[in-house]
Amino acid sequence: MNPFLLVVILGVVEGITEFLPVSSTGHMILVEKFINCPYVSKSFMDNFLIIVQLGAIISVILYFWKDIHPFVKSKDIFKKRACLWSKIIVGVLPAGVIGLLADDYITKFFLGNTFIVALMLIIYGIILFFIEDKISKVRKINSMENISYKIAFIIGIFQCLAMIPGTSRSGATIIGALLLGLSKGVAAEFSFFLAIPTMIGATFLKLVKNGLNFTNLEWELLAVGFVVSFVVAYLVIKWFMGYIKTRTFKLFGIYRIILGVLVIILLNI
Repeated sequence: MNPFLLVVILGVVEGITEFLPVSSTGHMILVEKFINCPYVSKSFMDNFLIIVQLGAIISVILYFWKDIHPFVKSKDIFKKRACLWSKIIVGVLPAGVIGLLADDYITKFFLGNTFIVALMLIIYGIILFFIEDKISKVRKINSMENISYKIAFIIGIFQCLAMIPGTSRSGATIIGALLLGLSKGVAAEFSFFLAIPTMIGATFLKLVKNGLNFTNLEWELLAVGFVVSFVVAYLVIKWFMGYIKTRTFKLFGIYRIILGVLVIILLNI
């Protein structure tokens, strides 16, 4: 396959799946597994799968900029923004600590394990399908201001589950937030906000370990993947925030289950 076509495909997959509860890492691993490109090295692809996330991160920052930036004239709004970011930092702490301690172990035993990806797709697909029927319809937390530091920290612990490929960072945090009483909209937004420092930290941790020694062609491929993931992710976020206002997460659960079963079947053919 042409390397530029490959990175466009991967950029689209990253943009679509990063913030939907379907596991971007799992999808990227599956695409890389079933689509081979002899023109790029394995080490480059490992770096590409990390760097392409930055495009999706920037799309979140841009989409929610008016709600999260600190450059406001009102002291009251500034205090609310500062409070929000302090909760985000608290929510990121579990992933930051566990990520630093367990990154090498997770990479060695789980990253690239297609069966684990398929299994996690199915397990969390089942949870997403049933979760809204099993929890109370009454949501006590309908705004960011009502999220306590304790709840933010617990949601951060749920986020750590996504270190296993196939789980989905957004899926794990949204499930945790729903169980803790957040409304769907607030759960999704807080999941997006947590993604900003979490993904930036994880990306730079990997880059420090793997280095940035790329050829001119590889830099061009990275740029294409970055732009594609940014554009697609922005459009997906806009769609998703409208979707969850009137729809459940069951569709994502069904999709995950079907995909996980198909992958297991393909692995045994």
